Amino acid sequence: DAAGAAATPSAAGQAKAAPAGRTVTGRVAETARGPVQVELTLAGQRITRVTMLQRTDDGPLSNQIDATAIPKLISETLTAQSAHIDAVSGASYTSEGYIQSLQSALDKARAQ
Repeated sequence: DAAGAAATPSAAGQAKAAPAGRTVTGRVAETARGPVQVELTLAGQRITRVTMLQRTDDGPLSNQIDATAIPKLISETLTAQSAHIDAVSGASYTSEGYIQSLQSALDKARAQ
């Protein structure tokens, strides 16, 4: 049926993802191994996503440390819903910068 076939594309075109929420960018935290900056996506006051905009980049060891530390920091953030999280052992610069940038993003979110 031609009418049925014509209705299908418009129905498919309406299937769009729900809005992601609002985003708040933390300040750049300068560390001895480079800058760290996070961006939060929030639904209301709930943190739903953390994106790393900048991360330490002081060579292969820094990259290896970040590859392990950043997922842990993000996971703890999503669980704690705050910047009151533990630093990752062996990743003190990354952890310190992450927590500083995270706190500044949370402060901005509260002020909005």
